[in-house]
This record gives sequence, structure tokens and C-alpha cells, in this order.
Amino acid sequence: MPPKTPLLDRVQYPQDLRNLSTDQLKQLADELRAETIDTVSVTGGHLGSSLGVVELTVAVHAVFDTPHDRLIWDVGHQCYPHKILTGRRERIRTLRQPGGLSGFTRRSESEYDPFGAAHSSTSISAGLGMAVARDLKQEKDPRNVIAVIGDGSMSAGMAYEAMNNAGAMKSRLIVILNDNDMSIAPPVGAMSAYLSTLISSRSFLSLRDFAAKMAKRFPGPIERTARKAEEYARGILTGGTLFEELGFYYVGPIDGHNLEHLLPVLRNLRDSDAPGPVLLHVVTKKGKGYAPAEAAADKYHGVQKFNVVTGEQKKSPPGPPTYTSVFAKALIAEAEADSRVVAVTAAMSPGTGLDKFEAKFPSRMFDVGIAEQHAVTFAAGMATEGLKPFCAIYSTFLQRGYDQVVHDVVLQSLPVRFAMDRAGLVGADGATHAGAFDLCYLGPMPRMVIMAPSDEAELMHAVATAAAIDDRPSAFRYPRGEGLGVELPARGTPWEIGKGRLLREGGRIALLSLGTRLADALTAADELTARGFPVTVADARFMKPLDTELVDQLARHHEVLITIEEGAAGGFGAAVAQHLAWSGAFDKGLKFRPMTLPDRLIDHNTPAAQLIEAGLTAQHIVANAIAALGIPNIHDFVAIPAQ
Repeated sequence: MPPKTPLLDRVQYPQDLRNLSTDQLKQLADELRAETIDTVSVTGGHLGSSLGVVELTVAVHAVFDTPHDRLIWDVGHQCYPHKILTGRRERIRTLRQPGGLSGFTRRSESEYDPFGAAHSSTSISAGLGMAVARDLKQEKDPRNVIAVIGDGSMSAGMAYEAMNNAGAMKSRLIVILNDNDMSIAPPVGAMSAYLSTLISSRSFLSLRDFAAKMAKRFPGPIERTARKAEEYARGILTGGTLFEELGFYYVGPIDGHNLEHLLPVLRNLRDSDAPGPVLLHVVTKKGKGYAPAEAAADKYHGVQKFNVVTGEQKKSPPGPPTYTSVFAKALIAEAEADSRVVAVTAAMSPGTGLDKFEAKFPSRMFDVGIAEQHAVTFAAGMATEGLKPFCAIYSTFLQRGYDQVVHDVVLQSLPVRFAMDRAGLVGADGATHAGAFDLCYLGPMPRMVIMAPSDEAELMHAVATAAAIDDRPSAFRYPRGEGLGVELPARGTPWEIGKGRLLREGGRIALLSLGTRLADALTAADELTARGFPVTVADARFMKPLDTELVDQLARHHEVLITIEEGAAGGFGAAVAQHLAWSGAFDKGLKFRPMTLPDRLIDHNTPAAQLIEAGLTAQHIVANAIAALGIPNIHDFVAIPAQ
């Protein structure tokens, strides 16, 4: 048999798919899968989820008129095949690279990305908003709205809030549930595919509509019984009773890798004029078509660069332990000493290091799924009964549980301990995952203790401090990546609450750092001292309660005080400034310069490049100190990194 002519090279945009036969679309899917594997082997990124939706991506773009029809990918980390098919193939190997394509959907990147995403469970809400807007505008060519949501994202309450709202409305919305993990479906095969095609067909929908109208002519009890009988009959056949009860017309489950099943069902849904929302249930396999990813879906969810032939991921050279692993070590040490210590996470057990805790204490580890709001209040409930819950959630995801932190924890002064991983800038995941705002949103909360350790040994002490606080909530933040390689204790030692430390004393300039920017502050101090400007350096350790004695000491004895934090404006520097204003330090001529993340989003890049763009390197500290002293031509004194 002669080799097949490649098809992917002929596809620039989705309209190029729409005249292809089913066999050609199958071939295209195979080529798209190979292209995705090859791309991620070079760039790193989310491989397993992208491989799982290859056929679904091809089918949706082949059937629907995107971008006129709106296609929303929940989370967006499975969108690599989508990007290849929507005019971005030439740039696909810039994925997650400096200046390149985002690893998620992004409105500014393409008209085929109608909604930006990187946090989960937003697609149904956004899609319903688009559908309602379409109806209100009474468009001449009404568009379809399709939201693709993974089963993991269905564990978040927001998805059910949206479905409950959508089910009560008549706006047409197609939700595709990509079931690749929960195994909530009965066996998927030819009979299921036949039933799904039949149920989604216009003739069946018309018959159902006719039966519904006839049933309304019956007396009330008979009409209700007839309606329920039809719904539950389909529910028993297909497993969709839950979604029917939420007001969705359920279709499925079907094999999400079988185009002969997908295409006719999607066409039926496209052509149907029945009102209201529909849920299509497709069953897929993470990592489909690449043996190493199929065999270890968790390890190939997010990957480093890897060898396509062997599947071996590129390993970084041995270095210091990561902050995440040190947190796990510290928490295990506290749990060994105190049986009341428990751990809670929201579907990020390996990401937060709690898989190690679970291996040691399986009965004291709780993964609640993608449900940050529930995680916070669940931990609060445990705290009322005398347990010591550590709620380990990425800084950017804790934002989702803000009201619960305020209402269920702070207002009741419950000792829930928040371990905020990925604080600050996060490299290739970009602005959507950066922990930029936690100091700002936790800072105003009364009695909240807020810590930021400066290295991995200090992180162990912060964990021990949080474990010892039993009368109010506490939080500590730490970054992604490796520590400095400092020696670690077997177990942390609790700090005195609200007390920082003075590391060195100098002359006219004082640097007060919160968190891991301390290393750069010390480097800057060395350079300034070498240039004849001795520097005092202090580590705040606590944003709240603020060490006002330390701040006052620095203000009294120095001409310039600079605070440094890897967080947005309105956090630590703002707290210090407020204290200085009320203490009268500014009236006495103190020059104060808060260094924070800039008032703009910082795109995905290497961590080092992001810090340069943010203006938070040692060289930026030096430049700001010299400028604050009023020395002209500061570029003669220091080379500021290009931004």
C-alpha cells in the first residue's frame, strides 16, 4: 500500500477540515497526535490531557463553524491540538517559551480562543454568558456555544452552579463532559453509540417534543409521571440522570476517540433546534496514543522536555531540594510529634508535596478535589474540634476560597494554617498561576498571622510556627522551585510571633526583605558596600503582625529604607508605609522605597527573566538605593538589567 499523503500540512484553519472524509479525519488525528507529542518533547507542558482530546478537537472543529461558533476549553491546558489547528502551528514550538504561545487559551492570542482560562471549572459559566448574549442580541446567524469540561473540573462547585442556572434557562448551550478519570460511565461501545446518535437526532427530539406537548394535555399527575418516565428511561439507558435533574438534555456516553461515533452525534447536536442546554458525555483516555503517557498519566500530565522514543523526561542536574519538598518534610516532622496535625489539599497532592505526607499518614491526608472553597471550610470544621489542619493550596488557587477564609476562618478566629505554594512568579505557567496577590488579600484580615520564610530552613521554622499557633489563623508563602541549599534541621523551631531578624548593620541604607528576595538583598548589600555605601539588611519574616520595633529602628538610624517583596503593591511595603506614616518617620525626612511586582501582568518566561522584568533583582535594589540617596547619573554606578 502506498504511503498516505500527509494531511496536516494542508490544514491551516478549521475550515480546511470540513470537506474531509471520516477516514481522512482519522488520518489527520493521527498526524495531530504525533505533532503534539513532538512539540511537547521540545517545549515541555501538559501532554496527557492534550493527547486525550485529539479526536474530540478534530471532530468539534470539523462539525462546528468556529470561530463563529464559540469553543471554550475548561482550564485550557488541553488546548495544544486546538492551537495547531487554528493558525498557530508555525509557532507551536514556542509554546510556554519566552515571547511564545501561552500554555493555555488566551483571548489576545487568537479569535479561536473566545475565553481565556487556566483555572478550572469556568467554562460552563462563561459559555452560558455567551449564549445569553447571543439570544439577547437576536443574531441573524445564531452561533453555537460549546464548552468542553474535564471530569476533574466537575468536582468544583462552580460547575454545578452554572449547570443549575443553565438548566433553568432556555438558552442553547452544548457542554461536552470529557470523562477521562472518574469512570462515572457505563460501558462504552456500539450500543451506547447507537443510543446516543438516536437520542441526539432531530427526529427523536421532535418526537420527544411532541410527546411532551401531548403529556401537558393530561391531568397534572399523569403529565408529571409521563415526563419523569421519559427522563428516567434515558437516564437508566445512558447514565445521565444527574444531568437530567439539573435541567440538561443528556447524550452519551460515547467513545471520545472514535470519530465514527463523535461526528454524527455532534452533527445532530449542531442541527437540533431544541431549546435549552445539552450535555454530551464522552469517554477518553489521558495520554491516548503515546504508550509512556498512557502507562503513567499522572507523570505525563505536565512534563519536562523528553525523548519521544523512550519517553524519558529530561532531568535537571542534582540541586537543592525544592521548597515544596521541604514543606512536606517539615509537615511530616510536625505530624510525627503531634497526632492532631492533618493535611488538606484541593486536587494538588503531588504538586503541594502532600503525596509524601499521605504515604506516611494516609488517614490524616484529605484531597477534596478541585474545590478550594470547600477545602477551606472543611479545614475550619476540623479546627473547631481541636485538630491542626494545614490547608496546602497554591497561592493563585487560594483566591478561589477568599470568602471562606474571611467568613469561615477569620471571623471565627479558627487556627487553620494556610500553606501557600507557588507564591510570587512561576516561570512558564505565566500570569494565570503567579502567586502575586496573597499578601494583599490576606493582609487586611484581623488577627491573621502572615509569614514569608527567606530560605528552605526558614520554611521549616515557619511550618513549626504555624503548628504552634492554636488561637487564630495563620499563613505562610513560599515559591516554586529549588531552595538555596542551606542545611536543614530535623524539625523546625517556632519563631517568636511578629519578630524579624537583623542580619547585618551598615550606614545610610537599610534593606528590609520579606521572603526569598532576601538573597538578592544580601547580594545588593555586598555591591553597595563595595561602592562605599554600607548597608543594613533585615529579614522581616512576618508581614503580620509587623515587627514595628524593627521597622522603627531601621527608620531612626537610616536615611533610606527599602522594602523588597515578590508580591503585588498593597502588601508588605504598604503595611510598612502605613506604620511609618503614623509613627511620624516621614516627617523626619526618611526616604522610603517599596519594591514590589509592577502594576502589570508578567507573561510566561524563565524565572530569572521574570524577575528582571519585575525589577526585583539585586541590580535593581542597588539602583533604587543609589537613586534614593539622590546621586546623579546612577548608571555610572550600576548597570541595571534590561527590561
